Amino acid sequence: PGSPRHTNRLINEKSPYLLQHAHNPVDWYPWGQEAFDKAKKENKLIFLSVGYSTCHWCHVMEEESFKNKEIGEIMNKNFVCIKVDREERPDVDKVYMTFVQATSGGGGWPMSVWLTPDLKPFAGGTYFPPDDRVYRVGFRTVLLRIAEQWNQNKDALLENSQKIMEALQIHARICGQAQESPPPSQEVMAMCFQQLSKSYDEEYGGFSEFPKFPTPVNLNFLFTYWALHRTTPEGARALQMATHTLKMMAYGGIHDHIGQGFHRYSTDQHWHVPHFEKMLYDQGQLATAYTRAFQISGDEFFADVVGDILLYVSRDLSDQAGGFYSAEDADSYPSTTSGEKREGAFCVWTAEEIRALLPEPVEGAAEGTTLADVFMHHYGVKEDGNVSPAKDPHGELKGKNVLIVRASPALTAARFGLEPGRLDTLLSQGRRRLAAARAQRPRPHLDTKMLASWNGLMISGFAQAGAALAKEEYVCRAARAAHFVRRHLFDAASGRLLRSCYQGQDSAVEQSTVPIQGFLEDYVFVIQALFDLYEASLDQGWLEWALQLQHTQDKLFWDPKGFAYFSSEAGDPSLLLRLKDDQDGAEPSANSVTVMNLLRAASYSGHMEWVEKAGQILAAFSERLLKIPVALPEMARASAAFHHTLKQVVICGDPQGEDTKELLRCVHSVYCPNKVLLLEDGAGGSFLRRRLPFLRALVREAGKATAYVCSGSGCSLPVTAPRELRGLLLG
Repeated sequence: PGSPRHTNRLINEKSPYLLQHAHNPVDWYPWGQEAFDKAKKENKLIFLSVGYSTCHWCHVMEEESFKNKEIGEIMNKNFVCIKVDREERPDVDKVYMTFVQATSGGGGWPMSVWLTPDLKPFAGGTYFPPDDRVYRVGFRTVLLRIAEQWNQNKDALLENSQKIMEALQIHARICGQAQESPPPSQEVMAMCFQQLSKSYDEEYGGFSEFPKFPTPVNLNFLFTYWALHRTTPEGARALQMATHTLKMMAYGGIHDHIGQGFHRYSTDQHWHVPHFEKMLYDQGQLATAYTRAFQISGDEFFADVVGDILLYVSRDLSDQAGGFYSAEDADSYPSTTSGEKREGAFCVWTAEEIRALLPEPVEGAAEGTTLADVFMHHYGVKEDGNVSPAKDPHGELKGKNVLIVRASPALTAARFGLEPGRLDTLLSQGRRRLAAARAQRPRPHLDTKMLASWNGLMISGFAQAGAALAKEEYVCRAARAAHFVRRHLFDAASGRLLRSCYQGQDSAVEQSTVPIQGFLEDYVFVIQALFDLYEASLDQGWLEWALQLQHTQDKLFWDPKGFAYFSSEAGDPSLLLRLKDDQDGAEPSANSVTVMNLLRAASYSGHMEWVEKAGQILAAFSERLLKIPVALPEMARASAAFHHTLKQVVICGDPQGEDTKELLRCVHSVYCPNKVLLLEDGAGGSFLRRRLPFLRALVREAGKATAYVCSGSGCSLPVTAPRELRGLLLG
């Protein structure tokens, strides 16, 4: 109500996170030359605050400190204050997060760092409460102490910051030697499997006690390990670890049983009480992981979860122009009259609400049983709430329930004397009723920023699901998003990707005045998406664009001295370090994914220099892969593909012919991690024929669609029956 009392420079930005802070009493600057010049001219320290728009603790720190007029005055008087959206500028985030992790042993967001006027960090942390607490110094105290230190011991502070930077440069160096070989793949895979097996939670799945993150990179590694060791006890255990984890997550509260999709992580061991934000990168990677579980097991349970994730993304994270939004917030107003947001308010229920929504008696069950009784039993709802106070530090979930499947459908059906099919109908009816009630609540904030990298991960999710589940609508959605990336996140004149674009006024897609250039992860995830989309759609145009982008990536990011790719381009004086990520976390690291991209690119183009580059990346990360491969499961998985050489599965046939479609369905139904799929349709001047002359020698047997499985040494005998092809793929 009324006009805001304060407005700072962030009002001119496009990022939803920066705009959230545009009316703080803090004189915020965006990251850029204007702020740097002011710090130098006035000889002031810089306070750098990094976060993202759906970050719960970022909201807390804003409410407590950045909206506080007195704290704002201290900040404005003593510092040049800069706000960064980590999703827009992962390069800036990584440089200073490297410092915070190295000096405090931990990291996270909001990240709070103090820099000298020449951008060198000397003090930092994450969230600070506004005032001193028993075990924690307050933000106000830290600000005043640092300002005093700068006034009294400027030279010592500058000297210290210089030493810190030198140490960080040594710490962050990752490089290989010219003739170094990649580490032996078998050893890397075995060690990674052992390390994951050791940290595996036998009862609830996952790889830590709590908090528990989905970490699809671990699950994808286990699927690959299984595929290479199908007949061994270790292979069976790898598959069991992955599928059990996926099932427990799908039953848990981390899975939104009413609104679909997955929350960011679980605060407890049981996947029950989540941190409620939903991130696009999780949905994309989890769609792929559940798709692979379905391919391997044939269990429709996994296919249903894939459908659930893609429904959520299509409905709630999709821009009308075809792109995908970044995230939904954890916090929202409990009701239209509330003055204060609460975490999880959009997603949680009291027993009373459920009883009021599902009052009707259930036919065939014991007398007096209502739909609410059945629903509450199945989803673990308790009269006084099912959230442990230990997992609710602010008391926001008191008396509330986070839905979690507590019994199998068979057990719930037996308890109420119902047929399993009847139970499914009742639960589905209950979920629909709760969804309609939830639609009346105020929605959480939606971050409508669209990032090339995360759009890439989501395109892969739709494309792989579409191919494996034989759902053409998913492949079409992936293609629509790829067209969006080409139109709004790619500069055709320079051949370069852009990092981000935004939903603007009247839902039009807008770009920043000075667009942010794409980072390594943007290229890597988009290239991976285009390869996945080619295999699902067989449109060679996607392949052609992927290979062009790979050449651009090589030019902008490759380290010719130490090998592997830098995360950011050279030539930005405000970036003190050019880093190479060495951790597969919530998202896989770009160098890990690019190993597989390079092997695929070589298989589609015959350009063998890319295989050499893949080997050089593995060599550069050799020490880490041999000691703690669990930090790089995606790269460990790629090392197996490098070692075994990719199979080229070539289908010769008319794309519209039923016999061709049968062979393609067979390829898509088998989980075979170390292969690429090519369609040879006989078109003389096709992109693939020009690149791969050997395709001309492959012919259709007796006029039928025919498959060949080729590798460096030659091709298999031709097969025309899906059963024979399946045998070749699994052999």
